[in-house]
Amino acid sequence: MSEERDSLGRAGYSRLAHALIACGREGFTGELRVPGSPGGAFHLRTGLVVAAESPGAPGPEALLLRSNRIDGEQWAELVRRSGGARWPADGLIAHGYAGAAQLRVVCVMALQDAAFAIVAGRVDGCEPVHGTEPHAPVTVGEVPGRLLQDANRKLAAVAALAHPVRPDRERPLPGAPPRHPLTPLQQELLGHADGRRTTRDLAFRAGRGVYTVTVEVARMLGEGLLVCAGPTTAAPVVHMRREAPVVRHREPPAPPPAPEPIPVPTRLPRREPGASGITEALDPAKSGPSWKGFFRLRHGTAK
Repeated sequence: MSEERDSLGRAGYSRLAHALIACGREGFTGELRVPGSPGGAFHLRTGLVVAAESPGAPGPEALLLRSNRIDGEQWAELVRRSGGARWPADGLIAHGYAGAAQLRVVCVMALQDAAFAIVAGRVDGCEPVHGTEPHAPVTVGEVPGRLLQDANRKLAAVAALAHPVRPDRERPLPGAPPRHPLTPLQQELLGHADGRRTTRDLAFRAGRGVYTVTVEVARMLGEGLLVCAGPTTAAPVVHMRREAPVVRHREPPAPPPAPEPIPVPTRLPRREPGASGITEALDPAKSGPSWKGFFRLRHGTAK
């Protein structure tokens, strides 16, 4: 059976959009598993996405450890005391490692980054499963259609760069010596880039969001700080409708209607230090919860 592709060559995306938006319209509670490359899962509660996870994106624990608020030994001890919980939120707050608002920021960042990784890859199917609970849900869930549109806008922004890259394709090497001071993220990426690691691998090494690292790698290629052996390619972008018909579970789904275009950005927002949100939201020098980073994250353009 031939592989289903959308009009821009991205395998299985229409199936994912159809299934996820249908789950939202039906008020589904449970997990929508998405096998593929890298694949992943969306967790919904009454039709809203409250968590997402993917092998292609660092989870909330990796982002929190990268913030230096807590080290690996302290994390392991909290997990042990909580009986093996993957996200010991109560212990993190009780020991002063992070505030409740800061943990919400991390969970939102991980959710949106996992959605980006899933959408940028190949989708082999969608399987709704009842009775599952995410380990690090957000308080206010995301509307499925809006979450997919946000992931598509990010893909469009990456594709608009002079040297677009895909999270799982290019394997950059250090290029020309820098002619200006490097940011901490640039220094870290140069240290890990060896011609064998993809952008996704570099995100895990740096403990940063895969979208943030994909954008930075593309910019560094444009500046000559990184080089690739072959031409770079962006992940295909789909301009989806704002609504999709409900999927009938007892009938084969009908082909999706012709998509309506959504606005595509021509360039990324101006980069500033800490643009990923993790630096300000989880600055080790700050104590106590802060909503400033959370609202900036929720209403900013680059996640």
